[in-house]
Amino acid sequence: MISVPELSLYIHFPWCVKKCPYCDFNSHALKDSLPEQEYIEALSKQLEIEMPLIGEREIKSIFMGGGTPSLFSGNSIELLLDFIRKHLKLSPNIEITLEANPGTVEQKRFQAYFDAGVNRISLGVQSFDPLQLKKLGRIHSSDEARLAIDALQGVGFENFNIDLMYGLPEQTLEEALEDLKIALSFAPPHLSWYQLTLEPNTYFHRFPPPLPPDEFIAEIEERGRALIQQKGLSRYEISAYSKNKACQHNMNYWQFGDYIGIGAGAHGKRTDVNTAKIYRTQCFKHPTQYLDKNLGFYQKNYSIPENEVAFEYMLNTLRLIHGTPIHHFSKHTFLKLNAIEAQLQSAYEKNLIFPFSQTLQATELGLQFLNDLTLLFMPND
Repeated sequence: MISVPELSLYIHFPWCVKKCPYCDFNSHALKDSLPEQEYIEALSKQLEIEMPLIGEREIKSIFMGGGTPSLFSGNSIELLLDFIRKHLKLSPNIEITLEANPGTVEQKRFQAYFDAGVNRISLGVQSFDPLQLKKLGRIHSSDEARLAIDALQGVGFENFNIDLMYGLPEQTLEEALEDLKIALSFAPPHLSWYQLTLEPNTYFHRFPPPLPPDEFIAEIEERGRALIQQKGLSRYEISAYSKNKACQHNMNYWQFGDYIGIGAGAHGKRTDVNTAKIYRTQCFKHPTQYLDKNLGFYQKNYSIPENEVAFEYMLNTLRLIHGTPIHHFSKHTFLKLNAIEAQLQSAYEKNLIFPFSQTLQATELGLQFLNDLTLLFMPND
């Protein structure tokens, strides 16, 4: 039986103080003054356009990502959230996350976000090593990262995430584990711990730094995961660990849920049970284009071709460590399971997934070679 998935709201803030050399997100170094009021007004207007399509559907989570949302004042965030609360139906237990850069926040600003209704902070630490922070082009210091964690806890944020990377330029095993130990010493309820990758269209891709060899990475991961487990955090997604505080917003992505995407470069996904189609939207990426009143926010608005739906579903759901119920496939894709039976059998024979009568779940080998696993579901034509 087809059902409408849960719905989240993603809000993109495209500006940063400085573009990091590894970053492939839609972020733009701030050259002039921040157009706070103009941007908040544009977000509100775009949301008004989305409202007829949302109807009475309940929003389960809000995520403000970037860029650097913490460049915006508490007052601006409060105005935006007040508008959302006034016009949309929100879950009573809604998770509201704001991404923050340790170099742009202090206790007073965290307090303002808390008072505005933000109840979860995702802090982009990346490393506590001063030399690595310099190599990564981060604007904050190791001390500022520690102070930021203390500050958000002092304000009352019980739910927060520390973003940390490993496999950094010339990083040793000991250095990677020391970074992890420092992060874990703050007892975070959630940790995102992932390997630095050289993404296309980044400075690091054009001028690759010397990275640790694969055998070092494997040992970092093995010993690091043991450390994380000792602290009571469970791995629930490829690079996400939590102590009963899984990120509800990201879980909605990984379970192939729907989401509204507003802001420069934001993507959206909407399931229409009447047309049996899944629609995607993409906003203009550059802030200047997004704010151009003559362009109307959206660069793309299209339905996902039927032969690509299974691939997109797998791209998300196979990231979950414990998998998803097999019946969710038909429930969320408008496809019958036999449409992917051959691919599932192939994945099983390659030991990339477990037996799939009840649950669709990647094996440890499948998680290690997730790209190869998901490519099995790529359409041939």
